[in-house]
Amino acid sequence: MKIIDFSINRPVTVTMVFFALSLFGAVAYNKLSLSLLPDISYPTLTIRTELEGAAPEEIETLISKKVENAVSVVDNVVSVNSVSRSERSDVIVEFRWGTDMNFASLALRERLDLIQLPLDSENPILLRYDPSADPIMRVGVSGSHNLSMIRYLCDEFVKPELESLGGVAAIRVSGGLEQEILVELEEQMLTSLGVSIQNVTNRLQQENINLTGGELRDGGAKYLVRTLNEFKDVREINDVIVAQKNGIPIRVRDLGNAYSGFKDRDVITRINGQDSVELAVFKAADANTVAVAQLVKKQLDQLETNYQNTSNAVTFNTVFDQSRFIKQSIDEVLKTAFWGGLLAIIVLFAFLRS
Repeated sequence: MKIIDFSINRPVTVTMVFFALSLFGAVAYNKLSLSLLPDISYPTLTIRTELEGAAPEEIETLISKKVENAVSVVDNVVSVNSVSRSERSDVIVEFRWGTDMNFASLALRERLDLIQLPLDSENPILLRYDPSADPIMRVGVSGSHNLSMIRYLCDEFVKPELESLGGVAAIRVSGGLEQEILVELEEQMLTSLGVSIQNVTNRLQQENINLTGGELRDGGAKYLVRTLNEFKDVREINDVIVAQKNGIPIRVRDLGNAYSGFKDRDVITRINGQDSVELAVFKAADANTVAVAQLVKKQLDQLETNYQNTSNAVTFNTVFDQSRFIKQSIDEVLKTAFWGGLLAIIVLFAFLRS
């Protein structure tokens, strides 16, 4: 009853305390880190081992079964499953919830060091799923240009602009066409001239290098000297001498042709049926998801406006946005708090008549 008497006899004090608590709550709310998922550590580790040129049956016999037998005796292991594919083995180890995954990783590495794997295989690596490492946004980039131009624009201009924003950890560009230089050699010409593919590869590597040439001193200044010898265009590659026969130089163009092409597409991204390039936005660990998404959207709008009246006009379409679900959840919480407070006031007024 003392609290009730104090509240009735000191209305101004109670009002000031109420406003002070509201102010502190508003400040703390603005500084609160918002994320779609909590900080969860899944008790699962994947052991990946690669063996080039091996079939799935060989992968299972030489790698997967050995790894399964070795890690199944580790403490707190619930189940062990494996997937054997061509040239790759994935062994999924599931632990009990609450297991310290750092110590579990050390225990797995100790067991892996004891098994004998094929000499040609890569060292096993541990993969751990972290939901906080997923991108918070996925943006599709499309335009009237060809895919190679859009990919180049995203790699060279859009990506640096977005990575400079506060809270953005990295931008991953995928899809589109990536340019590369292709050298196609004719087997018949190689055989008739007695030149092997390895000779051609070694000569191209030797001709396309940058080396340090030491340093020059001028008083107190020091200048680094480099030897620049990289290919600038495809014509220079075709003119490279790879061998000689009877005193006659044999060039790349005598054995085939070097031309500018595109890498094989591993990822195909389409927006409304139109081929496009995807931007995946990753935030920093302690960043606010909603604030980072707002900064990215604002910067994308600015970039789209800047490019609109140029020959590099592109359109940014947000395909996935975690902040949208977070804001919807927050709005529902605020709406529920508002109606709950209003109903509480109505009920008190109905019973107390004051």
